[in-house]
Amino acid sequence: MRLPYVPNPPHFTDPTDQAILERVQKRRGERGLLELDRALLHSPPVADGWNSFLGAIRTRTTIPASIRETAICRVAVLNKAWYEWEHHAPLLRECPGITEEIMQYIKNAPPAPRGGGGEAGVGYAGPLDEKHATVLAYTDQMTIGVAVEDGVFGELKRLFEEREVVEITATVAAYNCVSRFLVALDVGEKNA
Repeated sequence: MRLPYVPNPPHFTDPTDQAILERVQKRRGERGLLELDRALLHSPPVADGWNSFLGAIRTRTTIPASIRETAICRVAVLNKAWYEWEHHAPLLRECPGITEEIMQYIKNAPPAPRGGGGEAGVGYAGPLDEKHATVLAYTDQMTIGVAVEDGVFGELKRLFEEREVVEITATVAAYNCVSRFLVALDVGEKNA
């Protein structure tokens, strides 16, 4: 990493910072603190907000795990955040219906072309079903160009409930934040 990690375990004398550390540790459980946590804990208030926001994205949304992890893994690939990929690819692999062919497709498919077309009207053919192909195209457009074409958004809205659309959008946005933090600081020494 481009900064030293905070010690493991961290030593905070401020009770507020210590309470933040305990919340992060509780979320991580037996796995203990990740390199990401040890980078974020340079600023306990930032770590606290991050922990709360990403905890909600990961554990309190209604979207299926395969949809969530497809979006997260695709963001990791597009932003060359290999630390993120290494943590989320195993979670995606565990999802029902996700094959090694699908994993390789998510990792290696070129970004969805602008202008639609192709399977599911979003520019993808291949091993993905309509929902996953649409999430991949939506993730590509949000990550690469930020703006999403009406056709891709229309497909997302057709296939998912409004709450799910918001949760998918928040997931892609959140993990773009995560990947940019990881790559900029080279957390885990595996990025770019």
